Amino acid sequence: MLILIAGLAMTVPQCAELPRSLSGWERSADGLDTRHATTIAAKHGAAETQVTIRKAGTFGIAADQPGWIDVARGSGRPLRMASRAPGVTCAKIEKIVYYRLEPGTYRVTVAKLQKPQVKLMLVYGNRSQGFARRGRVG
Repeated sequence: MLILIAGLAMTVPQCAELPRSLSGWERSADGLDTRHATTIAAKHGAAETQVTIRKAGTFGIAADQPGWIDVARGSGRPLRMASRAPGVTCAKIEKIVYYRLEPGTYRVTVAKLQKPQVKLMLVYGNRSQGFARRGRVG
């Protein structure tokens, strides 16, 4: 019996401490921010929120499920993503999409969702690899 339990424990991925940029993933509050995650209701497979950026930089949007993540300034066209990163399975982060953002208010839209709500978090950081090809990938 102990061998079975030990074998099962070895197959479950252990979640190492999350990087500092994702440390707020387990905290929940309203609004898209770098210090906590937020849960947004989805309608017809899509969810939308806004985020205000105060300082220019590379920011990511982390999501707990697959979906198409777009960021646009105001009512404008979606921006070209800078890069994307795989999620952190043990933390239930499915993907992170990075954008280079200037100060201002942005609309964040997540489409093609399979669940009635999506958990999102703004991630500050410099994702230096995996840059997107021309066109929208995400």
